[in-house]
Amino acid sequence: MTKTPKKILVIGSGPIVIGQAAEFDYAGTQACKSLREEGIKTILVNSNPATIMTDEDVADSVYIEPLTVSVISRIIEREQPDALLPTLGGQTGLNLAVELVEAGVLEQYGVRLLGSSIDSIKKAEDRQLFRELLTDIGEPTPPS
Repeated sequence: MTKTPKKILVIGSGPIVIGQAAEFDYAGTQACKSLREEGIKTILVNSNPATIMTDEDVADSVYIEPLTVSVISRIIEREQPDALLPTLGGQTGLNLAVELVEAGVLEQYGVRLLGSSIDSIKKAEDRQLFRELLTDIGEPTPPS
């Protein structure tokens, strides 16, 4: 049985861009509040200061920093979270999760990935892998 994490690092989505709108800000805010209600310490990193997610009452610790592997690695080293929740950061969070795993950061600090698995993220992001997955389960795909 997997134990419940006591401290979770949440990656925010950064500035609002086309194709990744404010829904991640709202979802991330609600997730942080829910985690805190369950007694889980939340650490938030987001590069966008103009978001409700970075309000001081949303998370226990808030970092307004660039969303890069080096910055998140330093936050992980300092805060020692049990788990990482990247899915609330949209595309930005998913990409960073893959980079952190590939750099060995999560393994180095014993941080468990929550939400989508790295394998699932990679299959969803790589068009060829996604096409192969659909073919394997018998779903039609357009010719390419």
